[in-house]
Amino acid sequence: MMRCFCLVLLLVGLFVGQPALAQPQWLTLPPTPTLPEATRSGLAPVNGIQIWYAVFGRAKSAADDPVMGEPVILLHGGLANSHYWGEQVRALQDAFQVIVMDSRGHGRSTRDAKPYGYGLMASDVLALMDFLKVPKATIVGWSDGAIIGLDLAMHHPDRVSRLFAFAANSDPGGVADIAHSSVFNAYITRAQQEYRALSPTPDGYASFLAQIEKMWASQPRWTARDLAGIHVPTWIVDGDHDEAIKRTNTEFMAARIPGAGLLIQPEVSHFSFLQDPAQFNADLLHFLRHVKGS
Repeated sequence: MMRCFCLVLLLVGLFVGQPALAQPQWLTLPPTPTLPEATRSGLAPVNGIQIWYAVFGRAKSAADDPVMGEPVILLHGGLANSHYWGEQVRALQDAFQVIVMDSRGHGRSTRDAKPYGYGLMASDVLALMDFLKVPKATIVGWSDGAIIGLDLAMHHPDRVSRLFAFAANSDPGGVADIAHSSVFNAYITRAQQEYRALSPTPDGYASFLAQIEKMWASQPRWTARDLAGIHVPTWIVDGDHDEAIKRTNTEFMAARIPGAGLLIQPEVSHFSFLQDPAQFNADLLHFLRHVKGS
C-alpha cells in the first residue's frame, strides 16, 4: 500500500510546476494589431458617406520591378476595422502601395440609411479608388471583405487585377453555426469594444450589428454560373479550422471560378492572419509575386 502511495506522489511530482499545454493556435484570438504610420490617411466623401482610408508605401514607379508600387487594397471582415491588417501592411508596404479602408459603418467610417449589401459596399470601394485615382488594384479580402472582392471581380473586372479571397462564402448556406465558438464569440465582444472606441456613432453598435446580421442571413446568393463569370486571377483561401465557413462551400467556389487556386492554410481558423501572420503573409506575398494580374 505504501509503495502505491509513493508511486502516486512521484507521478504527481512530475507534473507539479509544469506549464499547462498551450492551446492550438486556431483556438486563440491574438490581440488586434495596430497600423504603421501611413503615407496618407483621412476621410473620403464616398456615396454620400465618409470612408476612412489610409495609404502605405509608394505608388508604382520602379521600371525594374513589375510589381513595385502596385496598388493592393485590403478589405477587412464584418464588424472589424482596418487595424486587423496591421501585420499584412507591414509585410507589404516596402514593395506595394497598400490601401486600407474601414467599410461603411465600420471603424471610423460613417453610414446612412441604405440597407447593408455587398454590392453597395463594393461600390464604396470603387468610389474610394476613384477618389485616390487608382484605376485598378489587387484586392485582398477577409470574410465580408473577400465577398466584396468577389463582387468586384464578378461585376467590375476592369478594376481588379487579382483577387486573394480569404474565408468567403458564396451563399448563406456556406456559413457554419458559430453560436458555440468561443473564438468567434470573443471576436464579437472585441468588435463591440472597438466599435465604441472608433465609431462616430459609438452608441449605435446594437443597430449596426442587427443590420450586418440581416445581410449575413440573406447575402450573397451566387450560383455556379455566377462564379463561372469571374475571370480575374483568383485564389480562394481559408484556414483548415475555420469555425465560420464550411469547407464544402470553399471548395465549391474554387471549383467553379475558372482557373482559381485553392489554398487551405494549416492550423488556423477564420482569424489566420492574426493567429499565424508569418504563414499568411508568406502565402499572400507568393500570390502577389507569382500570380500574374489581368
